[in-house]
Amino acid sequence: MYSIKQISQQIGLSEDTIRYYEKIELLPKVKRNNIGYRVYSLEDRDLLNNIVCLKNTGMTLNQIKLYVKLNTISERYKMLLTHKKNIEDQMNELQRIIEIKLKAME
Repeated sequence: MYSIKQISQQIGLSEDTIRYYEKIELLPKVKRNNIGYRVYSLEDRDLLNNIVCLKNTGMTLNQIKLYVKLNTISERYKMLLTHKKNIEDQMNELQRIIEIKLKAME
């Protein structure tokens, strides 16, 4: 079990962000110890790592919330494929814009 400070340091999120993720139900209710402090399990830490990874790809918190609530691996896989396609489309569009701008400067 980990304290919020330990999780914050391991994951690289602020304690406030972790509390916020719990508040918006992105992170399930975290257990508390006998004096009321949050205690995080290995599963909580893994979920937070996944949230950070998905957020770093540009996925919104609402999309991540949906992803977390999906019941099967195949549903999650399908959602990730769709997200990947959207990222690739965005990268292609950005590359096209850069090429247009570079040509305009020649």
